[in-house]
Amino acid sequence: MQGRRLFLLAGGATAAALLTLVRGRLPGLPWTGTANAAEPAASTGAAGAMKAVEHFDVVHTDDEWRHLLTPVQYEILRREGTERPYTSPLNDEHHAGTFACAGCRLDAFSSRTKFDSHTGWPSFWAPLDHAIATREDRSFGVVRTEVHCSRCGGHLGHVFDDGPRPTGLRYCMNGYAMTFTPAAT
Repeated sequence: MQGRRLFLLAGGATAAALLTLVRGRLPGLPWTGTANAAEPAASTGAAGAMKAVEHFDVVHTDDEWRHLLTPVQYEILRREGTERPYTSPLNDEHHAGTFACAGCRLDAFSSRTKFDSHTGWPSFWAPLDHAIATREDRSFGVVRTEVHCSRCGGHLGHVFDDGPRPTGLRYCMNGYAMTFTPAAT
């Protein structure tokens, strides 16, 4: 019986540690930002050509963020949550225009780089210049690259090395973390 109790305690501690990682509480990880997103360096992997990001220009208290964002946006942008696949209307947005961070309205992706990845999330093969910051994410027992807004640090999604040409990258974004502005006609 004591062995079972120790197993359950260890399992609970492991689950708590995993939940902490999943919630994005990874202090001290280095941030990087795109040096020139127009020329992604596919040979360097998902991180591409990067430079250090020392601070974010848009900063609010937690209470201010809660007031500025919807509950879903707050969970994704500020707590690094993930929407359920196929729930965001932006997944099916196919008009010409620009996708921006819902937290600070920084333009992040052009519709010209959007493609259907069949994953249930809006996907792009390249961000706009200087629009994103990235950092390593070790949740779920694998190493991934988180994508954040370079102006406010809001969590947008992840980038993977399985996208289409010309970059070979798939920026898999949370639609509720973004807004869409149609191109002027």
